Amino acid sequence: MSIHRRGLIIAGLIAALAGAILFAMGRPPICTCGTVELWHGALDSGNSQHLSDWYSLSHIIHGLLFYAATAALLRKYPAGIRLAIAVAIESAWEILENSPIIIDRYRTATIALGYSGDSILNSMSDIGMMALGFIFAARTPVWAAVALGLCFELLALAVIRDNLTLNILMLAWPVDAIRQWQAAL
Repeated sequence: MSIHRRGLIIAGLIAALAGAILFAMGRPPICTCGTVELWHGALDSGNSQHLSDWYSLSHIIHGLLFYAATAALLRKYPAGIRLAIAVAIESAWEILENSPIIIDRYRTATIALGYSGDSILNSMSDIGMMALGFIFAARTPVWAAVALGLCFELLALAVIRDNLTLNILMLAWPVDAIRQWQAAL
């Protein structure tokens, strides 16, 4: 399936607007440590501050899921417009995720005790990761998208004891046994 330039331009403008809103919210442009890393694999204060980290996998999965949802619900729309809609949803999440209410929720309900939100660089990368997942799902068979999503969920679970599924569960309905298991890492 082809994603036309018009949809990509709209998606880019939506992402740029999200970046401007995050800047207006006072989010730091890059890690306050002053460096920019392509990959930050440690679960520490540098998490969610650089271009990519273990949670980037969950944003790729967002793209896989958003492609499936928009293909099912908005089949009449071209893929580029569906991508722009997915970018709008991901951008809204990035803005909400970096609001005090969600930052505090992460601190109280999950193992992310020192979480202070994302840098703008990381948020823009998260939106880009979602777009990569969406484009992957648009260009591959369903089985490949499902396999990639499952592999990423299991990889993150094995390495950091967290993934998209647990993240949603712990934000919505924290389970002490899961929090204790995650903290044992």
